[in-house]
Amino acid sequence: MTHALFDPITLRSLEVRNRIWVPPMCQYSVHEQDGKATDWHLMHYGSFARGGVGAVIVEATGVVPEGRIAPQDLGLWNDEQRDALARIVDLVHDQGAAIGIQLAHAGRKASTHPEWGTDGSGSLTEDEGGWETVGPSAEPFPGLKAPRALDAAGIDETVEAFVASSRRAVQAGFDLVELHGAHGYLLHEFLSPLSNLRTDEYGGSLENRARLLLRVVDAVREEIGEQMPMLVRLSATDWVEGGLTADEVGQVGAWLKQHGVDMLDISSGGNYVPAQIPVGPGYQVPLATAVRAASGLPTAAVGMIDEPFQAEQIVATDLADVVLLGREMLRDQNFALRAARALRHEGAYIPPQYGRAHR
Repeated sequence: MTHALFDPITLRSLEVRNRIWVPPMCQYSVHEQDGKATDWHLMHYGSFARGGVGAVIVEATGVVPEGRIAPQDLGLWNDEQRDALARIVDLVHDQGAAIGIQLAHAGRKASTHPEWGTDGSGSLTEDEGGWETVGPSAEPFPGLKAPRALDAAGIDETVEAFVASSRRAVQAGFDLVELHGAHGYLLHEFLSPLSNLRTDEYGGSLENRARLLLRVVDAVREEIGEQMPMLVRLSATDWVEGGLTADEVGQVGAWLKQHGVDMLDISSGGNYVPAQIPVGPGYQVPLATAVRAASGLPTAAVGMIDEPFQAEQIVATDLADVVLLGREMLRDQNFALRAARALRHEGAYIPPQYGRAHR
């Protein structure tokens, strides 16, 4: 018996064995604060591949030191970081899964305490190792310090930083790159009228607010070539009146298709608090469906997808092309193996060492 969830999917030259993917999830585990992946990351990402997923996307990885959310984040601004990530790539490939990396700049939400491991919250002080943040405007994220508005030279440097990191991603052996344009980080900050108050060619109209994202996409595509797939993660709505809307993101998605993007990873929110978000099982799937229809691009759905039949229904009924399971994967790295068993799917990848449990 076959199931849509276990159908392979092809993006450019890359065939991924199934539609169960792991989204980027910050680990805040670079305790040396040097941006280099550790044994924790090797074990963490390798366990998903061994558990049968189609693809793993490595967490938000700073393209510059100042682009990290917290000092404990991964980076890809030097060759030592590239080499530390390469061994993770090799392990994931050894288990038959594809691996991507999310290249990110946290913008005005950078220089913060990590989600766990410290007693602090909000922006880091200078004594705590904090740094000056940047954004499209000098408008702070609620509860954080105000950023410096990027000038033309700073924008150009940001584009080049994404290019340099994408070059290292190719050298490390990654199969795809994802650009982080969601959750209130820099590229999303430019897209959203809540955070972008500029009056130059990067502000005002949607076309202007999307200019930086499209510049980064074009520059990264030129660097990685025509064979490597590129994804963009977008927040389909800010969930705030006057913020970014799903219709606008659908238009941005259509532009991204014209500029060589292969899939959109659709999430929401993150650019303003408080926001009234109607959370529930699969609550962001309709956003992925709407952006898919408007853009003409395949989409990946994320958000409280945690049950095999739910995941199968999303893919089988064309609500999205891929499901990204975050928290459920943290609970059960073997979700793909469990889904194959629950759906009575034959032919799913099972490590031979585990075969006795699935006969």
